[in-house]
Amino acid sequence: MGSINPPSSFYDSVWRVVAQIPVGRVTTYGDIAAHLGRRGAARIVGWALKDAVGGDLPCHRVVNRNGVLTGRRHFETPHVMAERLRSEGVTFVAEDQVDLDAHRWRPGKR
Repeated sequence: MGSINPPSSFYDSVWRVVAQIPVGRVTTYGDIAAHLGRRGAARIVGWALKDAVGGDLPCHRVVNRNGVLTGRRHFETPHVMAERLRSEGVTFVAEDQVDLDAHRWRPGKR
């Protein structure tokens, strides 16, 4: 109680940011949290995305701070996230880790 942003309001903000991630780019849970003024709320960003998987948002474009596909278990199969990213031209440095240096998109930055 007394929270600045109730979870549903914060979730809506997360979803608005995720909707803006360009094709072929990825961002991190922490990048989204920081952009929304809630540095340290990366886990809550993850919860918001878990609730949105299966909808129209490109949740597959959000990875952890090391580029690892930690959200993959919330998709139809564990391989869907990687398949979608590869189909958009995102390259990988390991089986479940994107090349974050090459594809990172930071909300609010050009």
